[in-house]
Amino acid sequence: MSLRLKISTVGEPVLRQVGRELTVDEINSPSTQQLIELMRETVRDAPGVGLAAPQVGMSLQLAVIEDRPEYHQGVSEEDLAARERKPVPFHVVINPKIRLLSEPDVVFFEGCLSLPGFTAMVPRARRVAVDCLDHRGEPVRIEAQGWYARILQHEIDHLNGTLYIDRMLSGSFASVENYSRYWKDKSAKEAEKLASCRCGQG
Repeated sequence: MSLRLKISTVGEPVLRQVGRELTVDEINSPSTQQLIELMRETVRDAPGVGLAAPQVGMSLQLAVIEDRPEYHQGVSEEDLAARERKPVPFHVVINPKIRLLSEPDVVFFEGCLSLPGFTAMVPRARRVAVDCLDHRGEPVRIEAQGWYARILQHEIDHLNGTLYIDRMLSGSFASVENYSRYWKDKSAKEAEKLASCRCGQG
């Protein structure tokens, strides 16, 4: 039987706090190792591709990431290629420091487990470098591009009290239902243009 943690939703103060860094001893403690396992179960059950500790009520610099192959089923090869999306095995990032290796000018729709039922277009950098600790407190350097880079940016934002709604193209903010109805079949460029349109105002 899997155990799922309660996911904090927008409006809860913990989502707007900067998480506390963890020491190596804390990382290897039974309580943190249990938290990691519970977060793994929670993100898989949701399902999602990432989950940050603040999203489960813990103001800590810790996130889990996993983009499983089965999540790509039903997504066209064209869309996967456009997003540069490939499977990413489960891993943990702790106390991350991120560096953007390109301009934040790649725009796609994002969702968030803490804003259930909504989505919006968010500009992100195509390439990033992340220096962090892994689940055992060992130093790791991650260089990522495409969708993996987007996931890292999204989750590390959570650790610093930032949500995608702070970075979104506000004109694209939509319920998932309306995204499917009006946006889903548009190319990224078409959707970006529509999101920027203020036609008929006056």
